Amino acid sequence: MIKALAGNLQCPIDLNSTKTLVAAIYISIIGPAVFIVQPGFVQGLVEYYHFTEQQAGYIASAEMWGIAITTLVMILLTGRVNWRYIMIWSVLLVVVGNLLSTTTKSFVSFAALRCITGIGSGVLVSLTFTIIGLSANPDRNFGYMIMWILLYGALGFLAMPTAYALVGMDGVLVFFALFTLSALPFVRHLPSSGEDHGVVDAEAVNLTRGYRVMAVATMLVYFLAQGAVWAYLFLIGVSGGGSEQEVSNGLTLSQFGGVAGAFTAATLGIRWGRIFPLMAAVTGSIVSLTLLFAEMNVLLYAIAVCVFNYAWNLAHPFLLAAMASFDGSGKLVVYGVAGQMLGLAIGPALAASVIMKDNYSSVIWLGMTLFALSLLLILPPLMQQKKKVGRTENG
Repeated sequence: MIKALAGNLQCPIDLNSTKTLVAAIYISIIGPAVFIVQPGFVQGLVEYYHFTEQQAGYIASAEMWGIAITTLVMILLTGRVNWRYIMIWSVLLVVVGNLLSTTTKSFVSFAALRCITGIGSGVLVSLTFTIIGLSANPDRNFGYMIMWILLYGALGFLAMPTAYALVGMDGVLVFFALFTLSALPFVRHLPSSGEDHGVVDAEAVNLTRGYRVMAVATMLVYFLAQGAVWAYLFLIGVSGGGSEQEVSNGLTLSQFGGVAGAFTAATLGIRWGRIFPLMAAVTGSIVSLTLLFAEMNVLLYAIAVCVFNYAWNLAHPFLLAAMASFDGSGKLVVYGVAGQMLGLAIGPALAASVIMKDNYSSVIWLGMTLFALSLLLILPPLMQQKKKVGRTENG
């Protein structure tokens, strides 16, 4: 069965063909499917499975830990395993994990199942990211990937309150299982390895180890902030007086803000460098969070989450591009993505540890502080890289 699903392994795959890119982008949506709608998922855990806010945060963190651990392991395994085989097994693991999650309401058991599910999701995220990164036009293809992921998120947030009302949390988990299962027919269109496909940033320079460490630390800290705030955005809106549907509508709109952010990044490219766009994006994230301290209403919440998502998806492509420019081998991108996944894994648990009952101000302050720290970490490597490129051009 596995061999049949994998297709003909001897048939060459063109990474830039439409069917391969469509397959990679489709599976790249499935990999982080739960994370993209995590605020709504956390709300469902609290309201329908009756976990506490802290427990829901730890469960979200457990799933991201599964993804993060797999991302780290895939650094070692990517060149040693057949990509199609491991992706098929990972799809089946995610399907089983989601279905088994409907069978228990025990916090420990449920968290363990979500972690196992995350392990399978991590393979899908890691390999599709790698495949798109190896294509001839990764900037454009990553842009398409981000936009389709965000459109999925928009539809997900819009549908979740209705889905909960009609089929409950169990039904939502069954949907995630079936959605993941739909990836299997696409796997045969993906490469079975990454041999003979190498893409390195054209302006890459070799920064010293200290600057490279700062760059990877930036990814960790930035996505710590992102993971901490994102997991609780739904509950922040509801605690501020919004109904579930009003908050869902705001988060749906925010996905289109994210599409606009990704489109802005793709349009700007390297035209204005990376320092100014990243400063603007991180500042936008901080400003959006300050709005959540004000007396909440539907419009203000929608504006805050739209700016938040716009800034996130403006910053993300520039951060990835920066990782590629700091290391002539291109390997720093892999470590940067691992730092990203670790940040998203730790973030919800870190937020859960500082949360106070029915008061999420500590989560907002945590996010603002970490965003500011990430900007301070990325500026020195960016300035050093700019100097080195300048010297090369003048030399």
